[in-house]
Amino acid sequence: MLDFDEIARGSTRRQFLGRSTSGIGVMALASLLNRDLFAGTTDGRQSLGALPELHFAPKAKRVIYLFMSGGPSQIDLFDPKPVLKQRTNEELPDSVRNGQRITGMTSGQSQLLMVGASHPFKTYGQNNVELSELIPHLGEIVDDVAIIRSMHTDPINHDPAVTFLLTGNQQPGRPTLGSWVSYGLGSENQNLPEYVILLSGGGGQPLLSRYWGNGFLPSKYQGVSLRSTGDPVLYVSNPEGIDPTVRRQLLDGVQELNKIRLDTVGDPEIAARINSYEMAYRMQTSVPELMDIAKEPKEVVEMYGATPGQASFANNCLLARRLVERDVRFVQLYHRDWDHHSNLPVELKRQCDATDKPAAALVKDLKRLGLLDETLVIWGGEFGRTTYSQGKITADSFGRDHHPRCFTMWMAGGGIKGGQVIGKTDDFAYNIVEEPVHAHDLQATVLRCLGVDHTRLTFRSQGRDFRLTDVSGKVVEKLLA
Repeated sequence: MLDFDEIARGSTRRQFLGRSTSGIGVMALASLLNRDLFAGTTDGRQSLGALPELHFAPKAKRVIYLFMSGGPSQIDLFDPKPVLKQRTNEELPDSVRNGQRITGMTSGQSQLLMVGASHPFKTYGQNNVELSELIPHLGEIVDDVAIIRSMHTDPINHDPAVTFLLTGNQQPGRPTLGSWVSYGLGSENQNLPEYVILLSGGGGQPLLSRYWGNGFLPSKYQGVSLRSTGDPVLYVSNPEGIDPTVRRQLLDGVQELNKIRLDTVGDPEIAARINSYEMAYRMQTSVPELMDIAKEPKEVVEMYGATPGQASFANNCLLARRLVERDVRFVQLYHRDWDHHSNLPVELKRQCDATDKPAAALVKDLKRLGLLDETLVIWGGEFGRTTYSQGKITADSFGRDHHPRCFTMWMAGGGIKGGQVIGKTDDFAYNIVEEPVHAHDLQATVLRCLGVDHTRLTFRSQGRDFRLTDVSGKVVEKLLA
């Protein structure tokens, strides 16, 4: 049996004075146990996180980010270009490329031959928005969606592009968007993490855990990945022979030691550890209930195309709705295998068949439940695809290389004005000609929907104040409702 009084008596005089004067540990622990004490204002701008209060009245309280890893082809899905169809197999004019860099995968080709969309486009919605016939379910909700055809970014390869879009910098080590939101706004649900990751798809580019990492922020703000099979979270279940009562007794002993150490040194990481242990204990009951989508009405499960007990993007979309319904702040779904350097017509259809229906169902379901107005939904990858083909063009097959100069994303819900298309690219879908939206602009706009000024959400590390948007970024006012 541990003698906690003896441990406490073993503290040095310097440690005692440090505990009694700093108060850091006491405040950190109190903020974990009673978040209402730190909630700030009550006029809609209250914050449960590091911000004393939000800078604006928020339109969105939560975010669901549907990240399509690999770079979906905007030319084949969102940005119709009849000229490309007419000029398929012709060389891309030098005046269009204008010496811009391309990847090593196509720089050695003798020709850069243009190729039109793999499937026909149709018009949808009140404004006759043109979308590929591969995504008819998105067409059903297009009046609730803002489509950005003029996204652009800096990196040309996958890992730096994903890192840049999610952290604001190409180099690893900075917090992701979800971590910044969790840090600034805090959590409204003490039984589930404020930042949750769900994975689906196979092949394509690897998904690195730092894509939902906390960087230099305290570790409590990193994303928690929920698994689709087996235990949703590793090591949360009780070991064989340990029941909840014994687990609680063991945890109490460990937490007492952690609290003593927190009082001694005031290290925020110890507070994060205390919080994570308590969260893990509460998740033993909250997570299994959350993951059981079989409890949903049959018609809802069918609307998503979900199958209880099987891992899929459809299941994850339904889980995302269940998470935000429980006030989880930031949910990010990663779906792999959009990197179509070859066999694009077949592979693109396969991904659209897996993702179009559930993504649209998510927006419909949120709207049905009255949650869409407070939930920001984002869809997109790290960059787009090239006008020209990678490799040979045949009657039923071709590929496309990476293209950061222009690509498409869509947004819906909290703070976003739906039924509009923002931005325009040239006839070759190679350069932006109207309303460019940079990756930093997207980040600034997401934070604005949540009531945050992106220039004022900062964290001091290594002697300087960092922010998500680095030193640039502007809110896209046209997107806002």
